[in-house]
Amino acid sequence: MESPAPPLALGVHRSISGRRWIWREGEARTGLAIAQRLGLDEVVARLLAARGVGIEEAQHFLEPTLRALLPDPSRLIDMDTAADRIARAIRAGESVAVFGDYDVDGACSAALMSGFLREEGCTVYPYVPDRMAEGYGPNLPALQGLAAKGATLIICVDCGTAAATVLEALTGADIIVLDHHTAEGPPPRVVATVNPNRLDCTSGQKMLCATAVAFLTTIATVRCLRRAGHYQGRAEPNLMDLLDLVALATVCDVMPLIGVNRALVAQGLRVLQRRDRPGIAALLEVAAVKDKISAMTLGFALGPRINAGGRIGEADLGLRLLLCEDALDARAMAATLDGVNRQRQTVEASMLTAALDAAEQQLAAGHAALLVAGPDWHPGVVGIVAGRIKERFNRPALVAGVADGLAKGSGRSVPGIDLGSAVIAARQMGLLATGGGHPMAAGFSLPQQRVEAFHAFLDERLAAARALPQAADLVVEGSATVAGCTLEMAESLIKLAPFGNGNEEPMLVLPRCRILRAERIGKELNTIRAFLEGEGGGPRLKAVMFRAKDGKLPPALLERGSAPLHVAGHLRAEEWNGRVSTSFIITDLAET
Repeated sequence: MESPAPPLALGVHRSISGRRWIWREGEARTGLAIAQRLGLDEVVARLLAARGVGIEEAQHFLEPTLRALLPDPSRLIDMDTAADRIARAIRAGESVAVFGDYDVDGACSAALMSGFLREEGCTVYPYVPDRMAEGYGPNLPALQGLAAKGATLIICVDCGTAAATVLEALTGADIIVLDHHTAEGPPPRVVATVNPNRLDCTSGQKMLCATAVAFLTTIATVRCLRRAGHYQGRAEPNLMDLLDLVALATVCDVMPLIGVNRALVAQGLRVLQRRDRPGIAALLEVAAVKDKISAMTLGFALGPRINAGGRIGEADLGLRLLLCEDALDARAMAATLDGVNRQRQTVEASMLTAALDAAEQQLAAGHAALLVAGPDWHPGVVGIVAGRIKERFNRPALVAGVADGLAKGSGRSVPGIDLGSAVIAARQMGLLATGGGHPMAAGFSLPQQRVEAFHAFLDERLAAARALPQAADLVVEGSATVAGCTLEMAESLIKLAPFGNGNEEPMLVLPRCRILRAERIGKELNTIRAFLEGEGGGPRLKAVMFRAKDGKLPPALLERGSAPLHVAGHLRAEEWNGRVSTSFIITDLAET
Protein backbone atom coordinates (compact mmCIF):
# COMPACT_ATOMS: atom_id res chain seq x y z
CA MET A 1 0.00 0.00 0.00
CA GLU A 2 1.45 3.36 -1.07
CA SER A 3 1.84 6.04 1.57
CA PRO A 4 -0.31 9.15 1.04
CA ALA A 5 1.26 12.05 -0.81
CA PRO A 6 2.61 14.74 1.50
CA PRO A 7 0.46 17.89 1.70
CA LEU A 8 1.51 20.70 -0.60
CA ALA A 9 2.60 24.02 0.88
CA LEU A 10 0.49 26.84 -0.58
CA GLY A 11 -0.63 24.36 -3.24
CA VAL A 12 2.73 24.63 -5.07
CA HIS A 13 3.24 21.44 -7.09
CA ARG A 14 5.81 23.07 -9.38
CA SER A 15 7.69 26.23 -8.43
CA ILE A 16 9.53 28.47 -10.87
CA SER A 17 12.63 26.32 -10.32
CA GLY A 18 10.55 23.15 -10.85
CA ARG A 19 10.26 22.05 -7.22
CA ARG A 20 7.27 20.77 -5.29
CA TRP A 21 6.72 22.49 -1.94
CA ILE A 22 5.64 20.12 0.80
CA TRP A 23 4.94 20.62 4.49
CA ARG A 24 7.08 18.92 7.09
CA GLU A 25 4.41 17.63 9.40
CA GLY A 26 4.88 17.31 13.13
CA GLU A 27 2.78 16.29 16.06
CA ALA A 28 0.99 19.51 17.09
CA ARG A 29 0.33 18.25 20.63
CA THR A 30 4.04 17.54 21.14
CA GLY A 31 4.91 21.07 20.03
CA LEU A 32 2.37 22.55 22.44
CA ALA A 33 3.69 20.40 25.29
CA ILE A 34 7.29 21.48 24.59
CA ALA A 35 6.22 25.13 24.53
CA GLN A 36 4.43 24.79 27.87
CA ARG A 37 7.16 22.82 29.64
CA LEU A 38 10.08 25.01 28.53
CA GLY A 39 8.28 28.34 28.24
CA LEU A 40 9.19 28.51 24.54
CA ASP A 41 7.76 30.51 21.68
CA GLU A 42 5.18 28.20 20.11
CA VAL A 43 6.76 28.59 16.64
CA VAL A 44 10.08 27.22 17.92
CA ALA A 45 8.32 24.42 19.84
CA ARG A 46 6.38 23.36 16.73
CA LEU A 47 9.60 23.31 14.71
CA LEU A 48 11.22 21.07 17.31
CA ALA A 49 8.29 18.65 17.17
CA ALA A 50 8.37 18.62 13.37
CA ARG A 51 12.04 17.62 13.53
CA GLY A 52 11.23 14.63 15.68
CA VAL A 53 12.48 16.13 18.94
CA GLY A 54 10.45 14.75 21.84
CA ILE A 55 9.45 16.48 25.05
CA GLU A 56 12.25 14.82 27.04
CA GLU A 57 14.96 15.61 24.48
CA ALA A 58 13.97 19.23 23.81
CA GLN A 59 16.04 20.79 26.62
CA HIS A 60 19.24 18.99 25.52
CA PHE A 61 18.53 19.96 21.90
CA LEU A 62 18.22 23.65 22.75
CA GLU A 63 21.09 23.65 25.27
CA PRO A 64 23.44 20.85 24.15
CA THR A 65 26.19 20.12 26.67
CA LEU A 66 29.07 17.69 26.56
CA ARG A 67 28.33 16.68 30.14
CA ALA A 68 24.94 15.32 29.04
CA LEU A 69 25.69 14.11 25.51
CA LEU A 70 29.36 13.06 25.22
CA PRO A 71 29.69 9.26 25.11
CA ASP A 72 32.22 7.35 27.19
CA PRO A 73 35.17 6.96 24.77
CA SER A 74 35.64 3.36 25.97
CA ARG A 75 32.38 2.41 24.26
CA LEU A 76 34.26 2.54 20.93
CA ILE A 77 35.95 -0.76 20.18
CA ASP A 78 39.77 -0.64 20.44
CA MET A 79 39.68 2.78 22.15
CA ASP A 80 41.24 1.61 25.40
CA THR A 81 44.02 -0.20 23.51
CA ALA A 82 44.72 2.90 21.41
CA ALA A 83 44.71 5.21 24.42
CA ASP A 84 47.05 2.94 26.37
CA ARG A 85 49.56 2.83 23.48
CA ILE A 86 49.46 6.62 22.98
CA ALA A 87 49.86 7.15 26.73
CA ARG A 88 52.93 4.89 26.73
CA ALA A 89 54.39 6.88 23.83
CA ILE A 90 53.87 10.12 25.76
CA ARG A 91 55.40 8.79 28.97
CA ALA A 92 58.42 7.41 27.08
CA GLY A 93 58.87 10.57 24.98
CA GLU A 94 58.58 8.65 21.71
CA SER A 95 58.55 10.26 18.27
CA VAL A 96 55.08 9.93 16.76
CA ALA A 97 53.94 10.47 13.18
CA VAL A 98 50.39 11.62 12.39
CA PHE A 99 49.29 10.61 8.88
CA GLY A 100 46.28 12.65 7.74
CA ASP A 101 44.11 13.38 4.74
CA TYR A 102 43.91 16.47 2.55
CA ASP A 103 40.32 17.54 3.33
CA VAL A 104 39.08 19.62 6.29
CA ASP A 105 38.36 16.61 8.53
CA GLY A 106 41.78 15.18 7.71
CA ALA A 107 43.56 18.46 8.41
CA CYS A 108 41.63 19.08 11.64
CA SER A 109 42.09 15.57 13.02
CA ALA A 110 45.81 15.67 12.21
CA ALA A 111 46.14 19.13 13.79
CA LEU A 112 44.24 18.05 16.89
CA MET A 113 46.31 14.91 17.47
CA SER A 114 49.61 16.58 16.55
CA GLY A 115 48.96 19.54 18.83
CA PHE A 116 47.93 17.31 21.72
CA LEU A 117 51.03 15.09 21.40
CA ARG A 118 53.37 18.09 21.13
CA GLU A 119 51.86 19.64 24.25
CA GLU A 120 52.49 16.33 26.01
CA GLY A 121 56.16 16.42 25.03
CA CYS A 122 56.37 14.12 22.00
CA THR A 123 58.32 14.87 18.85
CA VAL A 124 55.62 14.82 16.14
CA TYR A 125 55.89 14.36 12.38
CA PRO A 126 52.61 15.45 10.72
CA TYR A 127 52.15 14.12 7.18
CA VAL A 128 49.52 14.68 4.47
CA PRO A 129 49.85 12.81 1.15
CA ASP A 130 49.83 14.71 -2.12
CA ARG A 131 46.49 14.18 -3.91
CA MET A 132 48.08 13.97 -7.36
CA ALA A 133 51.28 12.06 -6.61
CA GLU A 134 50.19 9.74 -3.78
CA GLY A 135 46.40 9.71 -3.74
CA TYR A 136 44.17 9.15 -0.72
CA GLY A 137 45.23 7.20 2.33
CA PRO A 138 48.41 5.58 3.61
CA ASN A 139 51.07 4.46 1.15
CA LEU A 140 54.06 2.31 2.05
CA PRO A 141 56.88 4.66 0.92
CA ALA A 142 55.46 7.49 3.04
CA LEU A 143 55.03 5.24 6.08
CA GLN A 144 58.54 3.84 5.70
CA GLY A 145 59.91 7.39 5.44
CA LEU A 146 58.20 8.35 8.70
CA ALA A 147 59.56 5.27 10.44
CA ALA A 148 63.04 6.07 9.09
CA LYS A 149 62.80 9.52 10.70
CA GLY A 150 62.41 7.79 14.04
CA ALA A 151 58.64 7.52 14.47
CA THR A 152 57.93 4.45 16.59
CA LEU A 153 54.18 5.07 16.50
CA ILE A 154 52.19 6.20 13.44
CA ILE A 155 48.62 7.40 13.96
CA CYS A 156 46.49 7.45 10.81
CA VAL A 157 43.60 9.93 11.11
CA ASP A 158 40.61 10.14 8.75
CA CYS A 159 42.07 7.26 6.76
CA GLY A 160 43.46 3.75 7.17
CA THR A 161 40.36 1.60 7.59
CA ALA A 162 40.57 0.39 3.99
CA ALA A 163 44.38 0.24 3.85
CA ALA A 164 45.02 -3.13 5.50
CA THR A 165 47.48 -4.33 2.83
CA VAL A 166 49.66 -1.23 3.15
CA LEU A 167 49.51 -0.94 6.93
CA GLU A 168 50.25 -4.61 7.53
CA ALA A 169 53.31 -4.42 5.27
CA LEU A 170 55.03 -1.82 7.46
CA THR A 171 57.72 -2.89 9.90
CA GLY A 172 59.55 -0.78 12.44
CA ALA A 173 56.62 1.20 13.87
CA ASP A 174 53.31 0.55 15.58
CA ILE A 175 50.16 1.83 13.85
CA ILE A 176 46.88 3.15 15.24
CA VAL A 177 43.95 4.07 12.99
CA LEU A 178 41.48 6.79 14.05
CA ASP A 179 38.86 6.92 11.32
CA HIS A 180 35.15 7.09 10.56
CA HIS A 181 34.85 5.78 7.01
CA THR A 182 32.60 2.80 6.34
CA ALA A 183 34.42 -0.52 6.60
CA GLU A 184 33.88 -3.31 4.07
CA GLY A 185 35.51 -6.07 6.08
CA PRO A 186 37.64 -6.73 9.17
CA PRO A 187 39.95 -3.96 10.38
CA PRO A 188 43.67 -3.92 9.56
CA ARG A 189 45.87 -6.06 11.79
CA VAL A 190 47.48 -3.14 13.62
CA VAL A 191 47.65 -2.08 17.29
CA ALA A 192 44.16 -0.54 17.21
CA THR A 193 41.52 0.68 14.77
CA VAL A 194 39.11 3.09 16.44
CA ASN A 195 36.25 3.64 14.03
CA PRO A 196 32.56 3.84 15.00
CA ASN A 197 31.76 2.55 11.51
CA ARG A 198 33.70 -0.68 11.97
CA LEU A 199 31.42 -3.62 11.32
CA ASP A 200 31.94 -4.87 14.88
CA CYS A 201 31.65 -1.53 16.71
CA THR A 202 28.47 -1.31 18.76
CA SER A 203 29.04 2.19 20.20
CA GLY A 204 26.15 3.72 18.23
CA GLN A 205 28.35 6.72 17.33
CA LYS A 206 28.36 6.27 13.55
CA MET A 207 27.76 9.96 12.88
CA LEU A 208 31.08 11.14 14.36
CA CYS A 209 33.69 12.60 12.02
CA ALA A 210 37.35 11.58 12.34
CA THR A 211 38.25 14.72 14.31
CA ALA A 212 35.57 13.87 16.88
CA VAL A 213 37.03 10.34 17.12
CA ALA A 214 40.47 11.87 17.66
CA PHE A 215 39.03 14.16 20.37
CA LEU A 216 37.52 11.18 22.20
CA THR A 217 40.92 9.49 21.92
CA THR A 218 42.61 12.42 23.67
CA ILE A 219 40.06 12.12 26.50
CA ALA A 220 40.76 8.40 26.85
CA THR A 221 44.52 9.01 26.70
CA VAL A 222 44.45 11.67 29.41
CA ARG A 223 42.42 9.24 31.52
CA CYS A 224 45.16 6.61 31.08
CA LEU A 225 47.88 9.13 31.95
CA ARG A 226 45.99 10.31 35.01
CA ARG A 227 45.68 6.74 36.30
CA ALA A 228 49.42 6.26 35.77
CA GLY A 229 50.21 9.35 37.86
CA HIS A 230 51.59 11.25 34.88
CA TYR A 231 50.03 14.56 35.97
CA GLN A 232 51.41 14.61 39.49
CA GLY A 233 53.25 17.91 39.61
CA ARG A 234 52.21 18.98 36.11
CA ALA A 235 49.07 20.50 34.62
CA GLU A 236 46.64 18.45 32.55
CA PRO A 237 45.93 19.75 29.03
CA ASN A 238 42.72 21.73 28.54
CA LEU A 239 41.06 19.50 25.96
CA MET A 240 38.14 21.92 25.58
CA ASP A 241 40.51 24.18 23.62
CA LEU A 242 40.54 21.52 20.87
CA LEU A 243 36.83 21.85 20.18
CA ASP A 244 37.34 24.59 17.58
CA LEU A 245 38.87 21.91 15.33
CA VAL A 246 36.11 19.40 16.14
CA ALA A 247 33.38 21.91 15.28
CA LEU A 248 35.08 22.92 12.03
CA ALA A 249 35.49 19.32 10.88
CA THR A 250 31.99 18.23 11.94
CA VAL A 251 30.34 20.98 9.91
CA CYS A 252 32.62 20.74 6.87
CA ASP A 253 32.38 16.94 6.68
CA VAL A 254 28.57 17.39 6.68
CA MET A 255 27.96 15.29 9.78
CA PRO A 256 24.40 15.35 11.19
CA LEU A 257 24.05 18.17 13.71
CA ILE A 258 22.07 16.13 16.18
CA GLY A 259 22.96 14.39 19.44
CA VAL A 260 26.57 14.73 20.56
CA ASN A 261 27.51 16.55 17.34
CA ARG A 262 25.27 19.45 18.39
CA ALA A 263 27.16 19.72 21.66
CA LEU A 264 30.56 19.47 19.96
CA VAL A 265 29.70 22.19 17.44
CA ALA A 266 27.92 24.47 19.94
CA GLN A 267 30.86 24.32 22.38
CA GLY A 268 33.37 24.53 19.54
CA LEU A 269 31.78 27.72 18.22
CA ARG A 270 32.36 29.30 21.62
CA VAL A 271 36.05 28.40 21.39
CA LEU A 272 36.22 29.71 17.81
CA GLN A 273 34.68 32.99 18.87
CA ARG A 274 37.77 33.66 21.01
CA ARG A 275 39.95 33.40 17.87
CA ASP A 276 42.81 32.03 19.97
CA ARG A 277 44.22 29.73 17.26
CA PRO A 278 46.44 31.95 15.05
CA GLY A 279 45.72 29.99 11.87
CA ILE A 280 41.95 30.21 12.22
CA ALA A 281 42.14 33.87 13.27
CA ALA A 282 44.15 34.62 10.11
CA LEU A 283 41.72 32.67 7.94
CA LEU A 284 38.76 34.56 9.41
CA GLU A 285 40.61 37.79 8.63
CA VAL A 286 41.20 36.99 4.94
CA ALA A 287 37.59 35.80 4.67
CA ALA A 288 36.46 39.18 6.10
CA VAL A 289 34.52 37.53 8.96
CA LYS A 290 34.26 40.26 11.59
CA ASP A 291 31.08 39.43 13.44
CA LYS A 292 29.77 36.37 15.28
CA ILE A 293 31.00 33.00 13.98
CA SER A 294 28.28 30.49 13.05
CA ALA A 295 28.20 27.02 11.54
CA MET A 296 27.66 28.76 8.21
CA THR A 297 30.97 30.59 8.69
CA LEU A 298 32.71 27.23 9.02
CA GLY A 299 31.03 25.68 5.98
CA PHE A 300 31.27 28.62 3.59
CA ALA A 301 34.22 30.77 4.73
CA LEU A 302 36.78 28.52 6.45
CA GLY A 303 36.17 25.06 4.97
CA PRO A 304 36.60 25.89 1.26
CA ARG A 305 39.85 27.71 1.93
CA ILE A 306 41.35 24.90 4.01
CA ASN A 307 40.21 22.40 1.38
CA ALA A 308 41.72 24.43 -1.45
CA GLY A 309 45.29 23.46 -0.57
CA GLY A 310 44.51 19.76 -0.83
CA ARG A 311 42.51 20.23 -4.02
CA ILE A 312 44.89 22.21 -6.22
CA GLY A 313 47.73 23.50 -4.01
CA GLU A 314 50.06 22.20 -1.32
CA ALA A 315 48.33 19.23 0.29
CA ASP A 316 49.54 19.97 3.82
CA LEU A 317 49.06 23.75 3.78
CA GLY A 318 45.76 23.60 5.66
CA LEU A 319 47.30 21.42 8.37
CA ARG A 320 50.34 23.67 8.68
CA LEU A 321 48.08 26.68 9.06
CA LEU A 322 46.04 25.02 11.82
CA LEU A 323 49.24 24.13 13.69
CA CYS A 324 50.92 27.51 13.16
CA GLU A 325 51.64 29.44 16.36
CA ASP A 326 53.07 32.61 14.81
CA ALA A 327 50.51 35.27 13.77
CA LEU A 328 52.64 36.65 10.91
CA ASP A 329 53.33 33.23 9.42
CA ALA A 330 49.65 32.38 9.81
CA ARG A 331 48.59 35.49 7.89
CA ALA A 332 50.95 34.58 5.04
CA MET A 333 49.61 31.01 4.82
CA ALA A 334 46.00 32.20 5.06
CA ALA A 335 46.60 34.64 2.21
CA THR A 336 48.08 31.83 0.13
CA LEU A 337 45.09 29.58 0.80
CA ASP A 338 42.71 32.42 -0.06
CA GLY A 339 44.48 32.86 -3.39
CA VAL A 340 44.45 29.11 -4.06
CA ASN A 341 40.73 29.05 -3.28
CA ARG A 342 40.09 31.77 -5.88
CA GLN A 343 42.13 29.70 -8.34
CA ARG A 344 39.99 26.68 -7.42
CA GLN A 345 36.85 28.68 -8.17
CA THR A 346 38.23 29.59 -11.61
CA VAL A 347 39.11 25.96 -12.38
CA GLU A 348 35.66 24.87 -11.18
CA ALA A 349 33.88 27.46 -13.34
CA SER A 350 35.81 26.37 -16.43
CA MET A 351 34.66 22.76 -15.94
CA LEU A 352 31.13 23.40 -14.73
CA THR A 353 29.48 24.65 -17.93
CA ALA A 354 30.70 21.72 -20.05
CA ALA A 355 29.85 19.22 -17.31
CA LEU A 356 26.32 20.59 -16.83
CA ASP A 357 25.68 20.53 -20.59
CA ALA A 358 26.82 16.89 -20.86
CA ALA A 359 24.77 15.91 -17.80
CA GLU A 360 21.64 17.57 -19.21
CA GLN A 361 22.01 15.55 -22.43
CA GLN A 362 22.33 12.34 -20.40
CA LEU A 363 19.23 13.23 -18.38
CA ALA A 364 17.27 13.77 -21.59
CA ALA A 365 18.52 10.38 -22.84
CA GLY A 366 17.00 8.68 -19.77
CA HIS A 367 20.06 7.81 -17.72
CA ALA A 368 19.42 7.06 -14.04
CA ALA A 369 22.90 8.25 -13.02
CA LEU A 370 24.80 11.09 -14.65
CA LEU A 371 28.46 10.28 -15.38
CA VAL A 372 30.50 12.88 -17.25
CA ALA A 373 34.22 12.90 -17.98
CA GLY A 374 36.55 15.38 -19.59
CA PRO A 375 40.20 15.48 -20.61
CA ASP A 376 42.46 16.87 -17.89
CA TRP A 377 39.59 17.92 -15.62
CA HIS A 378 41.27 18.59 -12.30
CA PRO A 379 40.76 15.71 -9.84
CA GLY A 380 40.69 18.15 -6.93
CA VAL A 381 37.53 19.83 -8.23
CA VAL A 382 35.50 16.95 -9.69
CA GLY A 383 33.67 16.35 -6.40
CA ILE A 384 32.48 19.96 -6.21
CA VAL A 385 31.26 19.84 -9.82
CA ALA A 386 29.49 16.53 -9.14
CA GLY A 387 27.71 18.21 -6.25
CA ARG A 388 26.56 21.07 -8.50
CA ILE A 389 25.18 18.59 -11.07
CA LYS A 390 23.40 16.65 -8.35
CA GLU A 391 21.80 19.85 -7.06
CA ARG A 392 20.71 20.96 -10.54
CA PHE A 393 19.16 17.69 -11.74
CA ASN A 394 18.36 15.75 -8.54
CA ARG A 395 20.19 12.67 -9.77
CA PRO A 396 23.30 10.81 -8.56
CA ALA A 397 26.15 12.54 -10.39
CA LEU A 398 29.72 11.43 -11.05
CA VAL A 399 32.46 13.54 -12.62
CA ALA A 400 35.87 12.29 -13.76
CA GLY A 401 39.01 13.79 -15.20
CA VAL A 402 40.81 11.74 -17.84
CA ALA A 403 44.59 11.74 -18.17
CA ASP A 404 46.96 9.13 -19.60
CA GLY A 405 44.08 6.74 -20.29
CA LEU A 406 42.87 6.75 -16.66
CA ALA A 407 39.60 8.32 -15.47
CA LYS A 408 39.68 9.47 -11.81
CA GLY A 409 36.59 10.97 -10.30
CA SER A 410 34.15 11.60 -7.53
CA GLY A 411 30.40 11.25 -7.14
CA ARG A 412 27.59 12.77 -5.08
CA SER A 413 24.16 11.25 -4.53
CA VAL A 414 20.65 12.20 -3.44
CA PRO A 415 18.73 10.87 -0.41
CA GLY A 416 17.53 7.31 -0.88
CA ILE A 417 20.05 6.39 -3.58
CA ASP A 418 23.13 4.57 -2.20
CA LEU A 419 25.98 5.57 -4.49
CA GLY A 420 28.78 4.20 -2.30
CA SER A 421 27.46 0.63 -2.40
CA ALA A 422 27.10 0.82 -6.19
CA VAL A 423 30.69 2.01 -6.61
CA ILE A 424 31.99 -0.70 -4.28
CA ALA A 425 30.01 -3.34 -6.22
CA ALA A 426 31.47 -2.06 -9.50
CA ARG A 427 34.98 -2.36 -8.09
CA GLN A 428 34.29 -5.88 -6.84
CA MET A 429 33.10 -6.82 -10.35
CA GLY A 430 36.38 -5.60 -11.84
CA LEU A 431 34.97 -2.50 -13.59
CA LEU A 432 37.01 -0.12 -11.43
CA ALA A 433 40.64 0.01 -10.44
CA THR A 434 39.71 1.71 -7.16
CA GLY A 435 36.39 2.69 -5.67
CA GLY A 436 34.62 3.24 -2.38
CA GLY A 437 32.40 5.60 -0.45
CA HIS A 438 29.20 5.93 1.51
CA PRO A 439 25.56 6.42 0.43
CA MET A 440 25.94 10.11 -0.41
CA ALA A 441 29.45 10.27 -1.88
CA ALA A 442 32.07 8.09 -3.55
CA GLY A 443 35.45 8.16 -5.26
CA PHE A 444 36.65 5.95 -8.11
CA SER A 445 39.21 5.38 -10.85
CA LEU A 446 39.13 3.17 -13.94
CA PRO A 447 40.64 2.79 -17.43
CA GLN A 448 39.08 5.25 -19.86
CA GLN A 449 37.76 2.47 -22.09
CA ARG A 450 35.56 1.15 -19.26
CA VAL A 451 33.71 4.41 -18.58
CA GLU A 452 30.70 3.44 -20.71
CA ALA A 453 30.45 0.01 -19.09
CA PHE A 454 30.64 1.62 -15.64
CA HIS A 455 27.89 4.04 -16.63
CA ALA A 456 25.67 1.17 -17.82
CA PHE A 457 26.28 -0.64 -14.53
CA LEU A 458 25.26 2.44 -12.55
CA ASP A 459 22.13 2.90 -14.65
CA GLU A 460 21.05 -0.63 -13.82
CA ARG A 461 22.07 -0.55 -10.15
CA LEU A 462 20.56 2.89 -9.48
CA ALA A 463 17.50 2.53 -11.70
CA ALA A 464 15.23 3.85 -8.94
CA ALA A 465 16.68 7.34 -9.56
CA ARG A 466 14.77 7.54 -12.86
CA ALA A 467 11.54 8.00 -10.90
CA LEU A 468 12.85 11.09 -9.09
CA PRO A 469 11.58 14.52 -10.15
CA GLN A 470 14.15 16.69 -11.87
CA ALA A 471 14.13 19.05 -8.89
CA ALA A 472 14.12 17.89 -5.28
CA ASP A 473 11.11 18.64 -3.12
CA LEU A 474 11.41 21.73 -0.94
CA VAL A 475 10.40 20.85 2.62
CA VAL A 476 8.61 23.79 4.23
CA GLU A 477 8.18 24.13 7.98
CA GLY A 478 6.14 27.28 8.45
CA SER A 479 4.29 30.18 6.88
CA ALA A 480 4.70 33.83 7.85
CA THR A 481 3.62 37.24 6.68
CA VAL A 482 6.03 39.96 5.69
CA ALA A 483 4.84 41.99 8.66
CA GLY A 484 5.39 39.00 10.94
CA CYS A 485 9.07 38.65 9.95
CA THR A 486 10.26 40.70 12.88
CA LEU A 487 13.66 40.80 14.51
CA GLU A 488 12.11 39.10 17.53
CA MET A 489 10.92 36.18 15.37
CA ALA A 490 14.29 35.89 13.61
CA GLU A 491 16.11 35.79 16.94
CA SER A 492 13.75 33.14 18.29
CA LEU A 493 14.63 30.87 15.35
CA ILE A 494 18.32 31.10 16.29
CA LYS A 495 17.52 28.95 19.33
CA LEU A 496 17.46 25.95 16.94
CA ALA A 497 21.05 26.61 15.77
CA PRO A 498 23.66 25.36 14.97
CA PHE A 499 22.19 24.59 11.55
CA GLY A 500 23.49 22.02 9.09
CA ASN A 501 22.95 18.48 7.90
CA GLY A 502 20.19 16.83 9.94
CA ASN A 503 19.15 20.15 11.50
CA GLU A 504 18.52 22.45 8.57
CA GLU A 505 17.73 26.12 8.95
CA PRO A 506 13.92 26.51 9.10
CA MET A 507 12.35 26.90 5.66
CA LEU A 508 9.51 29.43 5.69
CA VAL A 509 7.09 30.59 3.00
CA LEU A 510 5.78 34.12 2.57
CA PRO A 511 2.50 34.00 0.59
CA ARG A 512 1.66 36.52 -2.14
CA CYS A 513 4.52 38.99 -1.81
CA ARG A 514 4.97 42.02 -4.03
CA ILE A 515 8.52 42.69 -5.24
CA LEU A 516 8.99 46.41 -4.71
CA ARG A 517 12.53 46.60 -6.03
CA ALA A 518 15.17 44.09 -7.08
CA GLU A 519 18.74 44.70 -8.24
CA ARG A 520 21.99 42.85 -8.74
CA ILE A 521 24.75 43.69 -6.29
CA GLY A 522 28.29 42.54 -5.49
CA LYS A 523 31.55 42.58 -7.37
CA GLU A 524 30.43 39.84 -9.78
CA LEU A 525 26.72 40.80 -9.72
CA ASN A 526 26.01 37.27 -8.49
CA THR A 527 23.66 38.41 -5.71
CA ILE A 528 20.20 39.99 -5.94
CA ARG A 529 18.85 42.30 -3.27
CA ALA A 530 15.12 42.90 -3.20
CA PHE A 531 12.47 44.45 -0.99
CA LEU A 532 9.23 42.59 -0.30
CA GLU A 533 5.83 43.82 0.76
CA GLY A 534 2.79 41.86 1.89
CA GLU A 535 -0.32 41.75 -0.26
CA GLY A 536 -2.08 44.37 1.84
CA GLY A 537 0.88 46.72 2.10
CA GLY A 538 2.57 47.40 5.43
CA PRO A 539 6.25 47.15 6.38
CA ARG A 540 8.91 46.17 3.88
CA LEU A 541 11.34 43.27 4.26
CA LYS A 542 14.83 43.10 2.78
CA ALA A 543 15.43 39.89 0.84
CA VAL A 544 18.59 38.46 -0.72
CA MET A 545 19.18 35.75 -3.33
CA PHE A 546 22.70 34.31 -3.55
CA ARG A 547 24.28 32.37 -6.46
CA ALA A 548 21.97 34.26 -8.80
CA LYS A 549 24.15 34.19 -11.90
CA ASP A 550 21.85 31.98 -13.95
CA GLY A 551 18.77 29.76 -13.77
CA LYS A 552 15.07 30.60 -13.79
CA LEU A 553 14.79 32.35 -10.44
CA PRO A 554 16.78 35.59 -11.08
CA PRO A 555 14.65 36.74 -14.06
CA ALA A 556 11.46 35.97 -12.11
CA LEU A 557 12.66 38.23 -9.30
CA LEU A 558 14.15 41.00 -11.44
CA GLU A 559 11.34 41.24 -14.00
CA ARG A 560 8.32 40.49 -11.87
CA GLY A 561 6.52 43.81 -11.95
CA SER A 562 3.44 44.11 -9.74
CA ALA A 563 2.17 40.50 -9.87
CA PRO A 564 2.62 38.75 -6.50
CA LEU A 565 4.82 35.72 -5.84
CA HIS A 566 5.04 33.10 -3.12
CA VAL A 567 8.56 33.32 -1.65
CA ALA A 568 10.38 30.50 0.21
CA GLY A 569 13.55 30.88 2.23
CA HIS A 570 15.16 31.57 5.60
CA LEU A 571 14.55 34.43 8.00
CA ARG A 572 17.75 35.63 9.66
CA ALA A 573 18.84 38.20 12.20
CA GLU A 574 22.09 39.48 10.68
CA GLU A 575 24.69 41.69 12.30
CA TRP A 576 26.66 44.18 10.27
CA ASN A 577 28.96 46.77 11.86
CA GLY A 578 27.27 46.27 15.21
CA ARG A 579 23.72 46.72 13.89
CA VAL A 580 21.27 43.80 13.82
CA SER A 581 18.49 43.66 11.22
CA THR A 582 16.27 41.06 9.54
CA SER A 583 16.87 39.59 6.10
CA PHE A 584 14.98 36.95 4.17
CA ILE A 585 17.29 34.65 2.20
CA ILE A 586 15.41 33.50 -0.89
CA THR A 587 15.59 29.81 -1.84
CA ASP A 588 12.69 29.50 -4.29
CA LEU A 589 9.79 31.37 -5.88
CA ALA A 590 6.38 30.23 -7.09
CA GLU A 591 3.55 31.71 -9.10
CA THR A 592 0.43 32.49 -7.07
